[in-house]
Amino acid sequence: QHFGRPRWVDHVGGSRGQEFETSGQHRNVQPFSDEDASIETMSHCSGYSDPSSFAEDGPEVLDEEGTQEDLEYKLKGLIDLTLDKSAKTRQAALEGIKNALASKMLYEFILERRMTLTDSIERCLKKGKSDEQRAAAALASVLCIQLGPGIESEEILKTLGPILKKIICDGSASIQARQTCATCFGVCCFIATDDITELYSTLECFENIFTKSYLKEKDTTVICSTPNTVLHISSLLAWTLLLTICPINEVKKKLEMHFHKLPSLLSCDDVNMRIAAGESLALLFELARGIESDFFYEDMESLTQVLRALATDGNKHRAKVDKRKQRSVFRDVLRAVEERDFPTETIKFGPERMYIDCWVKKHTYDTFKEVLGSGMQYHLQSNEFLRNVFELGPPVMLDAATLKTMKISRFERHLYNSAAFKARTKARSKCRDKRADVGEFF
Repeated sequence: QHFGRPRWVDHVGGSRGQEFETSGQHRNVQPFSDEDASIETMSHCSGYSDPSSFAEDGPEVLDEEGTQEDLEYKLKGLIDLTLDKSAKTRQAALEGIKNALASKMLYEFILERRMTLTDSIERCLKKGKSDEQRAAAALASVLCIQLGPGIESEEILKTLGPILKKIICDGSASIQARQTCATCFGVCCFIATDDITELYSTLECFENIFTKSYLKEKDTTVICSTPNTVLHISSLLAWTLLLTICPINEVKKKLEMHFHKLPSLLSCDDVNMRIAAGESLALLFELARGIESDFFYEDMESLTQVLRALATDGNKHRAKVDKRKQRSVFRDVLRAVEERDFPTETIKFGPERMYIDCWVKKHTYDTFKEVLGSGMQYHLQSNEFLRNVFELGPPVMLDAATLKTMKISRFERHLYNSAAFKARTKARSKCRDKRADVGEFF
């Protein structure tokens, strides 16, 4: 059993995915629309001396060989600029490469330059300040997503892993840099960890961070958030992600260690920590019940009371947006804990649909969405590694005629969006009018 390969573990109820091979399977797949292909950092400019000039409109669909060559030419320029003396230029170059890789499959291009890119990322992580470190860590994770599991990603992780871990644990480093490094280190390990002992070591690294938020004193009922809370949240979410690829015996150990301590995070005054803890608990229950269908949790009654209170929270001192978000999440968490139920979500990308029907899948999707941003849809269509993770099969190849019919011009899309917006505003205005007959809306 290869524990480092992303797959839905048997004890979650999903079928084990096919082993993903990196050699010979990657290909450049054309994006389905100019919206999906938007690369924020790639403007049509004459040179690449100023990386900030790449932050305008993205290119159209890459139909011609010349356009592909032009894109690669610009990327080569950005790679060179990662060695620039100016920190701002280096950061912009890192972000430019990251956004390009998040928006288009460029496997062959980066395969030839992975050592150069790894060296640049290593240098920026070691010598850069907060923003540059964040940009370098984000690029590292997208680089691994492009390459998928295999020797190339393993080499990147062996080089960058110790540096990322050092930044995460460095109390003198910027909290924002540590937070980004935690998320990216979790993603890189999920993809590339080949050594089970390294996986366990990474789990312990994250545990040492987020357990500092556990309730320490019995006479206190609320955990006050600190500047470190954002780091603790990212570490908890990265730990939860890696737990999904652990062997059953290790999962059992972690459940015994954390099942009774994790609920204390539900009393944190930071809404994002409460949500992260709630979703992690739902996922842990899913794993536990996958291992033992008759799994029994001793403090079930007190836990469900807390979850129910959060699902119906009406505290006036909390922001309305936070309360709405929290209630929505905890209604689902409560259903998962009490009824073993999961509200299936549908993700649409191109002509395809993906159903998220369990907490493991949801957490994995949310993590990669955070890293890839708007490029997630494109990667779900074209990236064989991600399609393997979500059990989507090989990429759907569409001919040029089909692509052309699917592509909507920007002007047409603008007209459609304007019409939809006007109709929505009109409907909402009618709903807000107290004189309107309420019955007609049912």
